Amino acid sequence: MTPLTWQWLSFESLSNQQLYQMLALRSEVFVVEQDCAYQDLDGKDLKALHLIGAFDDKVLATARLLPAGVSYPDAASIGRIVVHPSLRGQDLGRKTVELALEQYQKLWPDEELLIGAQARLTRFYEELGFVSEGEIYDEDGIDHIIMRWAKCA
Repeated sequence: MTPLTWQWLSFESLSNQQLYQMLALRSEVFVVEQDCAYQDLDGKDLKALHLIGAFDDKVLATARLLPAGVSYPDAASIGRIVVHPSLRGQDLGRKTVELALEQYQKLWPDEELLIGAQARLTRFYEELGFVSEGEIYDEDGIDHIIMRWAKCA
């Protein structure tokens, strides 16, 4: 497994280089690879804590942690979870989500946690303690489902 250095940063604490690389990685995967034209710059990054996984100062994994009231009225959220395509198969997606869950528990242990997961990743998130809620819905041409973290140990 590629050894990444992990850090949590507010939007204001991101360097220009980190911000650029984070947005480039999200664009590479979500826009180009998944062939999905959508508005990535949705204003939520400004209110998020950003998890950056880097190697040699290159951002290779990222996620954002959002407080309640940003994506969902009464629940915190994790989103924009992405790992560089060259590192797939190394469990870095799982590691990214686990680190986000740990940070969420430290910051907001009494808040609910919801995610808008790509439906094809339902099983992956279930293995991490999430349960599906409601029906599959279309978001920017990709099937999604709301999932709630069941706070499983």
